[in-house]
Amino acid sequence: MASYFRRSAIAATALSMLVISACSSDTTTSDTTTGADETTAAADDGDGRGPITYVEGRDTSENQHIQQIIELWNQQNPDEQVTFQEQPNDADTTHDNYVQQLQAGQSDYDVLGLDVIWTAEFAANDWIVPLEGEYAVDNTGIIPATVASATYNGTQYAAPKNTNGGLLFYRTDLVPTPPSTWGELLDSCTIAAENNINCYLGQFSQYEGLTVNASEIINANGGSFVAEDGLTPAVDTPGTRAGLEQIQQAFESGVIPQVATTYKETESQQAFQDGGALYLRNWPYVYGTAAEEGSQIIGNYGVAPLPGPTGPGASTLGGYNLAISAFSNNKLTAHDFIEFMQSPEAQRIVAEGAFPPVRADLYNDPALVEQYPYLPTLLTSIENAVPRPVTPFYPAVSAVIQENVAGVISGSKTIDAAITDMQAGIESAGSR
Repeated sequence: MASYFRRSAIAATALSMLVISACSSDTTTSDTTTGADETTAAADDGDGRGPITYVEGRDTSENQHIQQIIELWNQQNPDEQVTFQEQPNDADTTHDNYVQQLQAGQSDYDVLGLDVIWTAEFAANDWIVPLEGEYAVDNTGIIPATVASATYNGTQYAAPKNTNGGLLFYRTDLVPTPPSTWGELLDSCTIAAENNINCYLGQFSQYEGLTVNASEIINANGGSFVAEDGLTPAVDTPGTRAGLEQIQQAFESGVIPQVATTYKETESQQAFQDGGALYLRNWPYVYGTAAEEGSQIIGNYGVAPLPGPTGPGASTLGGYNLAISAFSNNKLTAHDFIEFMQSPEAQRIVAEGAFPPVRADLYNDPALVEQYPYLPTLLTSIENAVPRPVTPFYPAVSAVIQENVAGVISGSKTIDAAITDMQAGIESAGSR
């Protein structure tokens, strides 16, 4: 069971984003956006049918879910076979390979598996086709927040394949009922003090995880970073200020210890499993690792949605989206294969293979819940989730967020200065 949760974190960002990817790796995608006007135009519409190639990073799932789904498709579609071209298990390498192929107008790739943070970049460059008209997909049963991660400037450009969300892990032996709001969490920190442990841990080292943790708190307070166009800064709002104040006050009061500024996923997970904290924000994989031999909290932990000001907070989304290459010669087959990947049958295979699915009904499926008891809670997390800033210049925007939030935490920047500098930095990224 542990490996399920460990690998589901991989899907988060492309740990790319965070432990593995989640977010789930601590690499950051290269900022190679060139602008749609510099992209090689597709030679023709490519509205054909026939064999296609699907590309994504290495399939690390327990059941090789991608190959399983492709085999099912190929059995049912002998004249439109799908070939899986597996990419290296490194987000930056995969991203850069895609960019090289698409900038050259190559038709070798038909369906692209995109980390959620890449979707806006590829859409802005006209490397993928909008999913509208004959390419529209049926989103019935798909968790709306995952569709938002595949939408840029009001248009859906990709179809969610698998997702991920943050959870609040808590000590059930010390806190029988988890906090439903941030205020309740603060009130319960006296329990941590009484037991000589930290109250709240997350990932506050200056890397992608800091963007994730900060975004969750800021989004929960109604703040944001970019407007719908992905270019215009939207930082200077009461919600963003409230989120930054929450982070600042949590560190100043010791609710979040200074040592958390050195923590990524693995370090914070280990501290919690060693019994050193009352609460931990992390990805679902911890549910399994906390039950492994050597953990000091076996049988004494549970999960809850991240707490917000008045209820469930705003988790950041991890995961992968599926897009049709603008240069594919068989776009209609590519479209049908994407819809097949979202079908109930295929999504069950995804869920069984180590990745949270995008169909809501599977989170309450008795067989899956028996195997992975945290699924109903994860559904609440994902339903309330907000994508990381949807922008073609995500790496640059993420770096701006990290730098300024780190300044607020350390006390080297006031909140006013951080907001001003984030506005300027995001504007600069979008004007390249």
